[in-house]
Amino acid sequence: MRIQVTGRQIDIGDALRAHVETELLAAVSKYADVVIDAEVTFSRDAHAFKAEAVVKLARGLTANASDKANEIYAAFDGVSEKIEKQVRRYKRRLTQHRGEAAGEIPAAAYVIAQATDEDEHVETLNPVVIAETKTRLRSLTVGEAVMQMELENAPFLMFRNDAHGRLNVVFRREDGNIGWIDPDDKAA
Repeated sequence: MRIQVTGRQIDIGDALRAHVETELLAAVSKYADVVIDAEVTFSRDAHAFKAEAVVKLARGLTANASDKANEIYAAFDGVSEKIEKQVRRYKRRLTQHRGEAAGEIPAAAYVIAQATDEDEHVETLNPVVIAETKTRLRSLTVGEAVMQMELENAPFLMFRNDAHGRLNVVFRREDGNIGWIDPDDKAA
């Protein structure tokens, strides 16, 4: 995570910079695994100090906060609390447990061995299953599915679409955008 600490017409000392880095990292890493970068700016506002922060999480949320206080450390601590609250709420939205009544369905998940040219199962097109687990597919909106995929840092997520009840997939494209597969139930 890259944290940039700057001051507008204020000299930022090493102690403040270290405080910002450790506190902001601690506040955000509780709820988010992957943070792209953060920018914290300090300035004067009459007799008070003003702190502003922008934290960008991987594939999604950009949290913004600002606060004023008579002391520069207190201004940053207020910003840190606001950023932590935004990230916590974002994670809570992603991890709401709706239970089976909301449309969870049981499913099996498999891990298939990567084929090499020497393997005999390549010629017969019978892949070797090396792991099998039970999982549940949740009923989500497309937005919730994208946020859940980001939270899990997964390359894709299969889910039951709340809008129509069919199975859908969201996935991370090579260009960095999100793809969404929504099969038509009328297609044969």
